Amino acid sequence: MSQFWSPAVQRLTPYVPGEQPQERLIKLNTNENPYPPAPGVGVALRDYAIDHLRLYPDPTSRALRDYLASAYGVSLEETFVGNGSDEVLAFAFQAFFCHDAPLDVPSITYSFYPVYANLYGVTLRKHPLNTQWEVDLEALAGAAERSGVIFANPNAPTGHAHSLDAIEALLKRVTDRVVLVDEAYVDFGAESAIALVNRYPNLLVTGTFSKSRSLAGLRLGYAIGSAELIEGLQRVKDSFNSYPVDSLASLVGIEALKDKAHFNACRDKVITTRERTRQRLEDLGFEVLPSKANFILTQHPDFEGAQLFAGLRERSILVRHFNTSELNNFLRITIGTDDEMDSLIEALEAICG
Repeated sequence: MSQFWSPAVQRLTPYVPGEQPQERLIKLNTNENPYPPAPGVGVALRDYAIDHLRLYPDPTSRALRDYLASAYGVSLEETFVGNGSDEVLAFAFQAFFCHDAPLDVPSITYSFYPVYANLYGVTLRKHPLNTQWEVDLEALAGAAERSGVIFANPNAPTGHAHSLDAIEALLKRVTDRVVLVDEAYVDFGAESAIALVNRYPNLLVTGTFSKSRSLAGLRLGYAIGSAELIEGLQRVKDSFNSYPVDSLASLVGIEALKDKAHFNACRDKVITTRERTRQRLEDLGFEVLPSKANFILTQHPDFEGAQLFAGLRERSILVRHFNTSELNNFLRITIGTDDEMDSLIEALEAICG
C-alpha cells in the first residue's frame, strides 16, 4: 500500500487476466481464436495511409457503427463502440448500475463484474447457479429492488447459454432497470438477444471483436440497445474520453464485419473442434459441462484441478485454473486448432495414466 493512494484505490482488488507467456506454449487459457482475422484486415493494415494517424478519429465512430448496425439489423442510434467490451461494460456500470439498490448477478460468472462493482461502489447480490451449472434466470428475475441485472450468455467460465425465449421471460419480469446481456461468446452456438432490443428498451447487449472475429489484440467492443441507453453510454464516454476508438481500429473492425464467409468458416471450425474435444475428454473420464462458447469447463473425478494444470504446464500446454472454492477442481480449456487439441489430449492421457 502506498501513502499516495486514495482510500478508494487502496480498497480495490483488480481483475487478474489470464497469463500471457513469453515462452513458446500451446496457449489454451484466454479464449483467443486460433485462426487469423479476415483477409481484408491484412489488406487494410497494409494500405492504410500513415498520414491518417496524425488526425483525431471520428469521435462517433460513424463508419464502424454503420456497418455494425447493418450487420445486426438495428439503427445507427442503437449502436455504441469502445476499446474492447470491457470498456463498454465499465461505461455501462457507470451509466446504469450506480444506484442505492444492489445489482443482481450470478455467483459464478465473468470475474470483471465484481471488480467494476468495487470500483464504482455498486453492491452485488449474487445468485448461485442451478444444479446443472446454469445461470438461474428465475432467481435473477425474482429478486427484490435492484439497480439492474447483468449476466453473460454464454456464461463464463461455464459455457452454458440460455435460449432467447428464456431471456425474454426475464425481460418481461424486469422492466424497471437495465438488463445487460454480455455476449462475448455468443457466436459459437448461442442465440443473440439483439433480436429483442426493439421490444425491450431496458435491454443492453454487449459484444466483442476479440473472440469470433480474431481481433483480441485490437481491443474493440460494442453495445446494442435502445437509443436512450446508447445515449447514456455516450454521456459517460464523452465525460471520460471523447475519442475512445482509433481510426485504424475502426477500419479493421469494418473489414472483419464485411467478410461473413471467413467469419462463418472459422466459427464452424471452432464448434466442430469443441465437440470433438468434449467427446475425447469424456472418453478419458472427464466431466465436461455443455458449452456454447469457444472453451469448455471440465474436471476429472480422480485428479485435482491444480494437479492437472501443473502437469499440462510441464508439457508446455497452458490452460486456466481458477483457485476458488466453487471451481478449484475445474480447468477451463480454450478451443485451439485440431493439432493443439490433439496435443492436449495426448498430454492428459499421459498425466491420467
